[in-house]
Amino acid sequence: MGKPTGFLEIERRDRGYEKPEARVQSFREFTTPLPEPTLREQAARCMDCGIPFCHNACPVMNQIPDWNNLVYRAQWRQAAINLHSTNNFPEFTGRICPAPCEAGCTLNIDDNPVTIKSIECAIVDRAWEEGWIAPIPPTRRTGKRVAIIGSGPAGMACAQQLARAGHDVTLFEKQDRIGGLLRYGIPDFKMEKHLIDRRVAQMAAEGVAFRTGVEIGKDVALETLLAEHDAVVLAGGAEWPRNLEVPGRELEGIHYAMDFLTQQNKRNAGDAEDRAAPRGTISAKGKHVVVVGGGDTGSDCIGTSARQGAASITQIEILPKPPVRENKGLVWPDWPNRLRSSHAHEEGCTRDWAVLTKGARGRDGRIEALDCVRVEWVRAPDGRMQMQELAGSDFTLPADLVLLAMGFLGPHRPGVLAEAAVELDARGNVAANTVDYRTSREKLFAAGDMRRGQSLVVWAIREGRQCARAVDLALMGVSTLPR
Repeated sequence: MGKPTGFLEIERRDRGYEKPEARVQSFREFTTPLPEPTLREQAARCMDCGIPFCHNACPVMNQIPDWNNLVYRAQWRQAAINLHSTNNFPEFTGRICPAPCEAGCTLNIDDNPVTIKSIECAIVDRAWEEGWIAPIPPTRRTGKRVAIIGSGPAGMACAQQLARAGHDVTLFEKQDRIGGLLRYGIPDFKMEKHLIDRRVAQMAAEGVAFRTGVEIGKDVALETLLAEHDAVVLAGGAEWPRNLEVPGRELEGIHYAMDFLTQQNKRNAGDAEDRAAPRGTISAKGKHVVVVGGGDTGSDCIGTSARQGAASITQIEILPKPPVRENKGLVWPDWPNRLRSSHAHEEGCTRDWAVLTKGARGRDGRIEALDCVRVEWVRAPDGRMQMQELAGSDFTLPADLVLLAMGFLGPHRPGVLAEAAVELDARGNVAANTVDYRTSREKLFAAGDMRRGQSLVVWAIREGRQCARAVDLALMGVSTLPR
């Protein structure tokens, strides 16, 4: 460990943000990194807790106390090596991961965890600035060919690991650019896309071939890939959005969150406006926006709407308002259910909980309002929580634009999944375990959200890495790739 008494002497500090009125003027990242002396102090707070619960809380099992100690001792390059030993893309997780490691930190017992996420981001950003991150091409080629379908974090991690093991890897992406959810689902103000581009360049130098604008199951048959490759990995994500099935859903102005976010990211990339896109151009400018869904995607819609110049933004959630502070004795070191407010909520948003949408009303085919009712959650005799509408609590929300951010039901069924004809689990995801990641078809593997359902970027990276080892083991009989 670094400084034995650091956690007693040093107060927690974290990265700051630009003021809301300034940051909503652009789609650039707006965090303010901590200076190096402060970062080293914060790393010194990492205590000799005996059992580092942060390891288990982190899906990729980052060796957090180790690289905190290295940062405290100003051994930045070694810290970067350690960090990359468990995580292919720490600049992604250092920006958009919700930091379950900090929830599991021993110092979180009194709400003062080590600023793990900020230190992680500082390590990798410095490594790029110093030129310490370079391609790691394989020392030998195996002659085995692997196709990976989907270039999100799971597909990218799987591709990089397999290329480094010496396999000939081709990464297929149906969109025009590599990155999947990272590229088109995460707003630029949370993670700028040049971060993806430089990783793509690194991977290309390591031997990964990229084929964009190719949808497997439509442009190329899955059977063709299986015939031409020794292994194929399904890493297409969970893209089937949950719908709002209420009267008036067909009105213009009601859109899925990902359609809205993708359009803005394409604008930021300099793409021409695609006015022929399904349901046309989506803009919040001058509109009363209602975001249905209280999670991270809903927060992204709020921040994007604020930057587009919305007249007002309201976020509604069907679940009750969580407690401001969790009961540590019951939940620590697990991820707690508690009230979380993102930077977007500071940018001009009204939030409301335990609200059920009953219908949409409009005029001339366009949305004008949502009819809502308040609900309460009660425990049924079988122990499950049930929703009950509160009599007389009906109300109406003005709405010119409604964004549906209610989560995802799993991978899309048409296309590659229909052609694959693989077994699905009870939730509709591709059935495969976390030991060999094999599907019910020979040579076909699955990883990421397509296998586990809607989840975090850090979980996708973990699954991509573990699936790569499983594929390598299946092809070669042995593997030196880490899990």
